[in-house]
Amino acid sequence: QVQLVESGGGLVQAGGSLRLSCVASGRTFSSNAMGWFRQAPGKEREFVAAISWSGGSTDYADSVKGRFTISRDNAKNTVSLQMNSLKPEDTAVYYCAASDYRRVRARSDDYDYWGQGTQVTVSS
Repeated sequence: QVQLVESGGGLVQAGGSLRLSCVASGRTFSSNAMGWFRQAPGKEREFVAAISWSGGSTDYADSVKGRFTISRDNAKNTVSLQMNSLKPEDTAVYYCAASDYRRVRARSDDYDYWGQGTQVTVSS
């Protein structure tokens, strides 16, 4: 059974940092693009960041560029999201996802496996 399990969410003050991690089990995703999405209350799920299978290419939503960094460790089957300079508008449930594509993808429809999500709350 394929599982993606996120961790690292929590409550942080504006300007603070959090590091999200996603561990995959049930199969290896070393040949797959991985991504992070988020969904705030009353809003649609939106793209945050993606990384190619090798880690050589990344993509970010304009709203997080320069503040968030996605990375992966294929040996550990994990993907991480370092979030700095957090803002209240970053408050959302963050989801890890894996795609059957190798290159970075920003569309949620291009992802085939999803985690359950981890809550990130940024207070002002």
